[in-house]
Amino acid sequence: TRVGMIIGINPDKISAYEALHAASNQGVRDLLDKYHVHNFSIYIQKVDERHYYLFAYYEYTGSNYKQDMDTLAREPRNIAWLSKTDAMQIPFAGEKTWTKMQEVFHNP
Repeated sequence: TRVGMIIGINPDKISAYEALHAASNQGVRDLLDKYHVHNFSIYIQKVDERHYYLFAYYEYTGSNYKQDMDTLAREPRNIAWLSKTDAMQIPFAGEKTWTKMQEVFHNP
């Protein structure tokens, strides 16, 4: 299963967000592996003078996505991680976190 997501980011938090995701910071990478989330990438794009957006992509390789995501959401280290990153992000109207995107095309 391929997943694409999007969310805004506060421009003044970009450097801190990048530092959290630096290669030297293991963060919750082991938890992503544990719950079958692979090839996780995050991209940033400046849309205009005031708006930046993050696009994330990952591949889920397990057999029970809902159960794995629910269990990951209860992991204490993941909760702590998200409390840091969520404070830097700007969800879309009506959302609390990342918005999942609809896949339009895939070339295997």
